[in-house]
Amino acid sequence: MHLYSGNGLLLKGGKEARRSNAILHKVITDAIPETVGGKLIGLVTSREEIPDLLKVNTDLQTGSCNKSLYLFLNWNPPFAYVLQLDDVIDLVIPRGSNKLVTQIKNTTKIPVLGHADGICHVYVDKSCDTDMAKRIVSDAKLDYPAACNAMETLLVHKDLEQNAVLNELIFALQSNGVTLYGGPRASAILNIPEARSFNHEYCAKACTVEVVEDVYGAIDHIHRHGSAHTDCIVTEDHEVAELFLRQVDSAAVFHNASTRFSDGFRFGLGAEVGVSTGRIHARGPVGVEGLLTTRWIMRGKGQVVDGDNGIVYTHQDIPIQA
Repeated sequence: MHLYSGNGLLLKGGKEARRSNAILHKVITDAIPETVGGKLIGLVTSREEIPDLLKVNTDLQTGSCNKSLYLFLNWNPPFAYVLQLDDVIDLVIPRGSNKLVTQIKNTTKIPVLGHADGICHVYVDKSCDTDMAKRIVSDAKLDYPAACNAMETLLVHKDLEQNAVLNELIFALQSNGVTLYGGPRASAILNIPEARSFNHEYCAKACTVEVVEDVYGAIDHIHRHGSAHTDCIVTEDHEVAELFLRQVDSAAVFHNASTRFSDGFRFGLGAEVGVSTGRIHARGPVGVEGLLTTRWIMRGKGQVVDGDNGIVYTHQDIPIQA
């Protein structure tokens, strides 16, 4: 991945696995052909070294150096990745806890590609298939509760209170050990504790439930309290589904599918290097393509612009020659 995108690699693992990290690093570098060079992949052994790396670009912004470096931090075992070319960091891709990502965003002037929160919603519309809704809601919360694409808030159309579908959804979660907190409306209906905030990522077998008027209420709630990561609608009404898909401005928006599908591997991107909730460059799960930028190479025979006088531009795809 890093070779394909033209970057080096710096591994960073947890201190509790320092010896294992060193052995894994040796195995990896020993497998690299001599024509490439083992020094392409380095190893950072402590978290204390990271702040100095993050300060590099700040210190050199006024200098004349034009070299670049990509820094990819991942506190998930066994390694973090720091993608680099030379000695200046151009982009930080943090992976890990909300605390880690927020700390990096707050302590560096280097551009950061990533997300601090994964406040994902599942909205169950009045026209849902009940069995499908229970499967999707259960999977979105229970498949891996600590993941950033796990459901943290369940939004339910008000009509589902009357036909007992709301109670079925609640039972499906509670019977699997999920602790429920309610918004002002749901807590009164379901007699569950009121959530302290709609902007909370539980990362555990817990979630917030709220009852909304309709799909517009769900969309408004998501835009006010979501983190633009992944949001889902469960409905058999395709017009309502298309409205949701068009208007929810998140990196991944699903119709009748679990939020847990929001993953680089599942999207066919290969190794996932991160998730971006930004609205420029890579968005959503980021694979190797998200690390690539465009270089423009021109081969001419003395052509000049000359104000475009007498020039007609023809654009066509030309095969790339190795």
